Amino acid sequence: MVLTPGTYLGPYKLVAVLGAGGMGEVWKACDTRLDRVVAIKRLTGQHSARFEQEARAIAALNHPYICQIYDVGSDYLVLEYVEGQHVRGPLPIAEALGLALQIASAVAEAHRHGILHRDLKPANIMVTGRSGGGGSSDAPVAKLLDFGLAKLITAAADVTRTMEGTVLGTAAYMSPEQAEGRPLDARSDIFSFGAVLYEMLCGTRAFDGHTAAQVLSAVLRDEPAPLLHAPSAVERIVRRCLSKNPADRFQTMQEVKTSLEGALTKPGHLQPSIAVLPFANMSGDKEQEYFSDGLAEEIINALTHIPGLKVTARTSAFAFRGREQDITKIAEALRVTTVLEGSVRRAGDRIRVSAQLINARDGYHLWSERFDRKLADVFAIQDEIAQAIAGALQLKLVGERTDRLHTPALPAYDAVLRGRHHLFKASPETWTRARECFEHAIALDPAYADAHAYLGLDYFFMGMAGILPLREVAHLVRVEAQRALDLKPSEIGPRFLLGGIAAAYDYDWKVATAHFDAALAANPVIPNTRWAYASFCSNPFGRFHESAANMQLEVEQDPLNVLWRSILANHLHHAGMHSQAIKEVEKALDLDENFWLAHHNLAEIYIATEKFAEAVIAGEKAYRSAPWNSMATGILAAALVRVGERRGAQALIEQMGDRPVPVWGRVGYHLLCSEIDAAADWYEKAIQERDPFAVVFASVPYGKGLRESQRWPKLAKMMNLWQGSGLA
Repeated sequence: MVLTPGTYLGPYKLVAVLGAGGMGEVWKACDTRLDRVVAIKRLTGQHSARFEQEARAIAALNHPYICQIYDVGSDYLVLEYVEGQHVRGPLPIAEALGLALQIASAVAEAHRHGILHRDLKPANIMVTGRSGGGGSSDAPVAKLLDFGLAKLITAAADVTRTMEGTVLGTAAYMSPEQAEGRPLDARSDIFSFGAVLYEMLCGTRAFDGHTAAQVLSAVLRDEPAPLLHAPSAVERIVRRCLSKNPADRFQTMQEVKTSLEGALTKPGHLQPSIAVLPFANMSGDKEQEYFSDGLAEEIINALTHIPGLKVTARTSAFAFRGREQDITKIAEALRVTTVLEGSVRRAGDRIRVSAQLINARDGYHLWSERFDRKLADVFAIQDEIAQAIAGALQLKLVGERTDRLHTPALPAYDAVLRGRHHLFKASPETWTRARECFEHAIALDPAYADAHAYLGLDYFFMGMAGILPLREVAHLVRVEAQRALDLKPSEIGPRFLLGGIAAAYDYDWKVATAHFDAALAANPVIPNTRWAYASFCSNPFGRFHESAANMQLEVEQDPLNVLWRSILANHLHHAGMHSQAIKEVEKALDLDENFWLAHHNLAEIYIATEKFAEAVIAGEKAYRSAPWNSMATGILAAALVRVGERRGAQALIEQMGDRPVPVWGRVGYHLLCSEIDAAADWYEKAIQERDPFAVVFASVPYGKGLRESQRWPKLAKMMNLWQGSGLA
C-alpha cells in the first residue's frame, strides 16, 4: 500500500511525510477520534512482526523524556508527535549536561523496565522548547525517540542481532561489543550515551571515518580526541562511558545520572545557590529557639521547590549558629552565591519576621523585608519570603508551596517544629522527645502529612541506631510513611523510608528499588534519600562506586555534615579508593575531632592496608567516643588482635556481651580476624534480628572469606541475595 497525504490508517489521517529509512517511513498524522496530532511510523517487511512485542512493552513506559507510544497497528506504530530539532553540538556545558541528565533519566527508566534501546544517537533524540515540569517555558527538553531496535532484556536473549543475523545499530554510536556481535546489556547503551554526550559537548563525533568499516574500527580500537573545553569532571564521565571494556564503564544509567548531577553542582558552573542561616530568636526566651529554627527550616523546604536553585541542607547552614563571621566566608565554606539571614520575634498571637538576602560576592543586600503579622499568617510569610527570593534571583517558584493542600492547625504545626528541633540533635533522648512531639501533632491534626512523615523518620533513625530494634519499629515506619503519602501524594519524600524498610527488614529488593527509583526521580531529591539508596540498594550488591557517587552528592548539598563525610569515606574505602577515603576522614575530623564513626572508618582503612599500629590508635579513639556502640568496640578489638594483644581484645568482646548493639559489631570483629565460622554464626543472628547492617555490609571487601565459604549461600538466601535473583 502506497501512502499519500489524506490516507487513513485506521482512525489516523496522514498529513505529511516526516522522514523515511530502511525500516519504513514516518508521517505526521491526525488522530480523528481525539483530534490530536500524532506521528505514524509505518514498518515495512518483517519489521512490524519483529517489533510488535517490544512496542507493546515500551508503550507501558510513561516518562517525560521518552516519546510515548500510543497505539500499535497491523504494520505501524502511533507515537507522540514531538516538534523540535535533533540534538546537536557544540552546546554550552550547562545546557549539554542538563539535556544529558534528561536523556540518562529516560534510558534509566527503560532499563528499569528491562528494555535496551540499542540505537542511541542524536537522530533519535529530539530537543523541544517546551518544559515538561513547570520551569521556564523555553527551557530545552529532550525526548528520546525510536525504540525500533529496542529489545527486552532476558537472561537467555541475544539482543545483539536481527533475525537475519546482521548487527544492529548505527556504527558511530555502537558499543564495541555491539560492533562485534557479542551479547549486550545495559552497559552497551551507556557507551552509546557517552558517544552522544561527546558530540553534544564538542560538535564532532567521538568515532568517525570515511566508511562504516573505518568507523567500526575506531569504535573498537581508538580513543576519541580530548574534550578541550569541558571541565575535567565532565570529561571523566564521558571517558568512563566510552571505556572499551564494559566492566570499566558505569554499570548502570543510575550511576551515570548521579555523576551528571554532581557535575552540574561543581564550583564554576555559576548555579544559583543559597544557604539559609538559623534565624535569630529575638523573643527573649531561649525555649523559643525551636520556633525560629523551625521557620528557617520551613523556608529551606520552600526554596527547594525553585528549579535550578541549589539549597544548602540544614545541618551545614545551621553550623554557623552564634558565630560572628563574615557572610562572604560563610558563603565560601558552603559554596553558595547567596545567603539568607533573619530574625523572629514571637509574642502571644503576633509574630515579627525580618529577612535579608545577601549577595555573597560583595555583601550587598539583594532583598530585605519585615513582616509584622498574626501568628496564623506564618504560612503566608514563609511563602512570601520564598517567592521574593525567587524573584531576586530571577528564578521561578513552583510546586505545592504555591497551592497548599492542607494548612495544619497552628498547635500541630508548633508541635512539629518542636519535634524537628529535637530530631536533628540525634541522640536517644532527643529522638524520644521528638517522637512525643510528632505523636502530639498527629493527635491535634491527624491530616497533617508532615507530622506522619517526621514520626516515620524518627522511628527509622532509632531503628538504624539500635535504640529500638528494627523488627519493633519497621511496621511503625511503614505505617507513618504510607499515611504521609496518602495525605500528600505530591510529597515523594517518605518513599525512601519505605525503600529502606523493604530492603533492611523485608529483604524485598524489587519493592525497595521501586521506592528508591521514585524518591531519586523527585526534583529535588530530599536529604537522606541518597544515603539510604547508597546504603540499602548499592552496597548490598557491591556497587560501591555508585554508592560513593551518591554520598558525594549528599556531601555537596550538606558539606559540613560530619556523618555524611564519614559515610562517604567508608564507601570510598570499600570501592578501593583508600587515599580519597582518608582525605574524607580528615575533613570529617576537622568538623568534629571526636566523631566516633570517622575514627572507626580510619581504623578499618588501616587494617585493610596492614597498618595495624595506626589501626589501634584510631580504634581507641572510636571506642573512647562511643563505647556504647559495638562497631567501635569490635574495630578496636580486631586491631588489637592484629598486633598480638589478644587478651585486651578478648576483654572487649566479653564487654559486648551476648546482645551487642548493633549485632554487626560482633560480625565485623570476626570477619576482620578471619574467623569465618564465628562470623557466620553471628551474621545469622544479625539477619534474624534484622540488624540493618547485615545488608549494608553484605558485600564489603573484608567479608570476602565468608562469601567464598560454604556458609554463605544460606545467609545470602535468608536476605534474598542469592545468585539468580537478578540483583546479586
